[in-house]
Amino acid sequence: MVQEFDKVGVVGLGTMGAGIAEVFARAGFDVIGVEIDQAALDRGRGHVDKSLSRAVAKGKLTEEERSGIDSRLVFTTSREDLADVDLVVEAVPERMDLKRDVFGDLDRICKTETILATNTSSLSVTEIAALTGRPGKVVGLHFFNPAPVMKLAEVITTVSTDPETADVVTEVAKRIGKTPVTVGDRAGFVANALLVPYINDAIRLYERKVATREEIDEAVKKAAGLPMGPLTLADMVGLDVCLAVMDVLWEEYRDKRYAAAPLLRRMVAAGRLGRKSGRGFYGDGDEPEPRVTGRYAEMIREEENLDLGEILIAPQIDDAMRMIGDGYAGAEDVDTAMRFGCGYPKGPTELLAERGAEEVVATLVTMGEYGLTDIAVPAPLLVDQLPEAEHDEDHGGCGCHA
Repeated sequence: MVQEFDKVGVVGLGTMGAGIAEVFARAGFDVIGVEIDQAALDRGRGHVDKSLSRAVAKGKLTEEERSGIDSRLVFTTSREDLADVDLVVEAVPERMDLKRDVFGDLDRICKTETILATNTSSLSVTEIAALTGRPGKVVGLHFFNPAPVMKLAEVITTVSTDPETADVVTEVAKRIGKTPVTVGDRAGFVANALLVPYINDAIRLYERKVATREEIDEAVKKAAGLPMGPLTLADMVGLDVCLAVMDVLWEEYRDKRYAAAPLLRRMVAAGRLGRKSGRGFYGDGDEPEPRVTGRYAEMIREEENLDLGEILIAPQIDDAMRMIGDGYAGAEDVDTAMRFGCGYPKGPTELLAERGAEEVVATLVTMGEYGLTDIAVPAPLLVDQLPEAEHDEDHGGCGCHA
């Protein structure tokens, strides 16, 4: 079936949607890109043109290859032109009213066998599928920005998704050069559920004047070998996107772990969204901040059992172990998601193996003693990895129970 699967529609041609359209066209699919009006369509076409021109300039595409890709791309303002496609990927903004409008039209226009996919990063795929008369043909297909570069694609199934639909979309993801991770529908899926709370933790530390933004970013880069720190990453992702994901996580779990940092909410309200607005935690011409000298900052520097980088890495490892322990995703899928979707050199379970459960639990316990985390008890799967003597004799579970 995948070999006959050659015509794809993409609805919404912002930065992400345009990138998705490019990915499919590069892989040999005929692509119909749809936008709401001519101005938006011209912007979307511009995104694709700029990306392909850059690839040619860097020698990653020949002019002949570029011409072939262009020949497979059609741009239109009419959703009716999607009547004969085999798959549609929706990539409109993260608002359920917009999704409702798109999926209502797609359900009416497209062939009954057409698969409808949403690129949502935070909304319920199950709720989106329920907007159609073909919930078995609806999945999440979540790409990461920039779509032509990032290798991860999360394939999100619902309780209604036909197994064949999931299999086909997974194979299509492979055909376009992505590494798929297939999981069920729950807030944040894998990558965002692990990445955005980590960013939120960094914002909390900055808000409480534990360290400067440079100190926070450099500490995590050193601790985990990450290409950029969490506050720089927040600016790149967009603070409004981070807030939206945190709010979705909060709505699903109602756990203090997922309460957005007040500073994050204030910065979004002020229009400081990161690179997209020209100002976030960083901005053009910023000078390094002076060293923070408050109580928390001195405590971190003096406490032997607390390292600034580990304060941010340990909770993320705990979140990952909780996700694995819940049976939502396997260890390999979690590590794959963070490496291919977030640019991590090593996934959370690999970071845990480097440190050992004792070190991670000790960091979490000390953080709890100083009020630096809302994680009351480390993940059971993490505690289970403690040495038997410490597990059974010293703590009866872990230090948080004392």
